[in-house]
Parts: sequence; structure tokens; C-alpha cells
Amino acid sequence: MSQNKVVTIGLGYIGLPTSALIANNGIYVHGVDVNKQVVDTINQGKIHIVEPSLDTAVAKAVFDGYLRADTKPIEADVYLVVVPTPFKAKNEPDISFVQAATKAILPLLKNGDLYIIESTSPVGTTEKMMQYIYSERPELEGKIYLAYCPERVLPGNVMHELVHNDRVIGGVNEESTQKSIAFYSQFVKGELHPTNARTAEMCKLTENASRDVQIAFANELSLICDKASINVWELIELANKHPRVNILQPGCGVGGHCIAVDPYFIVSDYPMESKIIGMAREVNNYKSFWCAEKIQNAKLQFELDNKRKPKVALMGLAFKPNIDDLRESPAKYIAQKVLQDDNNGEYFIVEPNIDSHNVFKLTSYKEAVEKADIVVLLVAHDEFKYMKLKENQIVLDFCGVLK
Repeated sequence: MSQNKVVTIGLGYIGLPTSALIANNGIYVHGVDVNKQVVDTINQGKIHIVEPSLDTAVAKAVFDGYLRADTKPIEADVYLVVVPTPFKAKNEPDISFVQAATKAILPLLKNGDLYIIESTSPVGTTEKMMQYIYSERPELEGKIYLAYCPERVLPGNVMHELVHNDRVIGGVNEESTQKSIAFYSQFVKGELHPTNARTAEMCKLTENASRDVQIAFANELSLICDKASINVWELIELANKHPRVNILQPGCGVGGHCIAVDPYFIVSDYPMESKIIGMAREVNNYKSFWCAEKIQNAKLQFELDNKRKPKVALMGLAFKPNIDDLRESPAKYIAQKVLQDDNNGEYFIVEPNIDSHNVFKLTSYKEAVEKADIVVLLVAHDEFKYMKLKENQIVLDFCGVLK
């Protein structure tokens, strides 16, 4: 199968790497994004996000003539929807971006086209979009192919994993599944597992809900160990010596666009059945609040002991180590809460993976550690593992940097 042209709608953390990968396999890609600045940056062969190897992939794709960005779609053979799925009130998923992307390509669809949603979506979304397309373009019913194929990549290793990870591909019918497998087989070396659209949608949610539950167990252990005066890092290391135990590492919560979000897609639609999944979300959200409270208590104790306010270094804002992605970041939430509760204190905010922030004034990690009375480790960035701490500094390590 050889596709002449692909439209990707959404040029963010997944859409842009996917577009570059497809383009570098000799397939013309027309990438679409609502942000004109993003479009202009890509058309210069540059990138607007931090991801290893993405810069060279995009530059090659653009300069070879296989990738172009625009704010509007064009007629193509394959349409990939790779847009965000945010939340409404009460943690209800919002598929309006998916619907807007579908509406934008609606006039362009023709017989034989392939439409694939990659955006994380509630179960049934692909079928809803199929019904929407057919209600607006009834002449296309049974004449186009529709499927769901979620990504499952790790930020910091996206370009490798897009190629080598297995993919789950679910069509609205068998023909759509096989058409999609033929498309992805042009640039994915991992195994392509066929299923139906609803199972593929649930598979994506299940993978991240499973991780969230496992992290919640580790975070709950850290709360218990704090009360019991036990080193949680040592405890987990020893427990993991058991041949069938593999406890994850605790942190200051759970962030990112997947693990901190996807479980709500299940809980929202199946509230009575998803007790453990819902409770895991509560535990992981509470851990961030608990960390903020621990910082406040340490500050108060320092002030009582030293008759002055402490200088506090908050180390890390990203949702995980060694990336620039702050989406749903518990570290960012903690920093905001600590500053809101005491905007007269002196703080050093550190995030070595970004140059500036529209809310926080950033400080280098060396200066922050040099000046701070209290050092709070929120993210286990590599730079923090080699810091020289002073003997009299109070250190709150919520992510195991010093374990």
C-alpha cells in the first residue's frame, strides 16, 4: 500500500514527531496546527518542543520537501487526528477538539480515504465521529475507512519508540483495521495488533490507569513510611528483592498528559465500576497537596528555630525527569501552592530544561542550592544528582534524588 498524501491535525508532542517520521519515509505530509507561530517554526525546519532527534527529523523532512505545515487541511488520502482531549468540569473528558478536527476535514473526505484518531479518547469516540461524518456526508457511508490507533511513547525517546513500539489498531470494521495496519506498516517496525475501535480506545486508557494505580501504591507507602519513621526508598528496594514484587518509586504526585489524565476517561463513564482507578487518582492528587504541606511545615519550623524566614529552592517543574513538559505537573502545582501561601518569602525556582516561564522567575540550580536554606527536590533531573549540598541545609527529597 502506498499513500500519496497524509494530513496530520495537531503538531504537538505526538503529532509533530509522527509527521516527521512519516515524511522521512517518503510520504508527503501536510501538518495542521491552529497556532500560526508553530506552523511558521516548522516550515523553517525548526521545532517548538524539546525532544531528542526531533530537530534533525523535522529539518530533513521539511528540506526534502515531504513535510509542510499550515493552519488549514488539504485533500489527502489519510487523515490523522492528533489533537488534545482536555477536561470539562468534574473531570469529564472533552472531545470537542477531536470533533473540530473532524469538521475541518469533512468537506475534503472522498471515497477510499482513511481516517484515524490517535488522540486519547473515551470509549466510543471513533464510532461517534463515524456517525457524525455519515450524518453530514451520507454519501460516504461504507465508502471510507475509520480506525483508532493510540500512541504509547515515552517523552525523551519518542522518535525511537514511534518506530519500534508495538501498536494496537482498532477499526470500526475489519476492512478499516486492515487498511490502517497497511498504512502504519510503512513506518512502524513494532508489531501491529488488530482489534476493534472500542477495545483500542480502552487499551490506551487501561495502560495509563494501570500505571497510575501502581504509582498510587508507591505514593501511599511513602505517606505511611513518613508517619512510621521508615525510609521508603530502602523499604521498596528491599521489598523488590522478592522475585514477584516490583513496586514503583514514589514521587510528589503524577503528571503529564497521559497517566494523570487518562484514568478519568474511565472513571467518568464507569464511576460505579472503577473504584480502585478512582481512588488511585485521589491518592496521587493528595500526594502533591501533602508535599506542599510538608514544605510549609519545614518553613515554619525554620522560622521558629532561626527567627527569620528561610530561603527556599524548589527544584524542578516538569512532570518527569529530564524533559521540558510541564503539563499536569505536580511539581508546578506544588510550587504555585507554596508561593500562593507565602508570596513574601524568598524562593528560587529551578527548571533546567526550559529557558523561561510566564509565571515563575527561574534560577540556575547551582545558584539556588548555594543560596537556599531549604532545598526541595520535586523532580529527579540528572543535574540534581550531582549537587553539592551544605551540611546545615534542610533537604526535602520527594523524588528519591538522594536515596
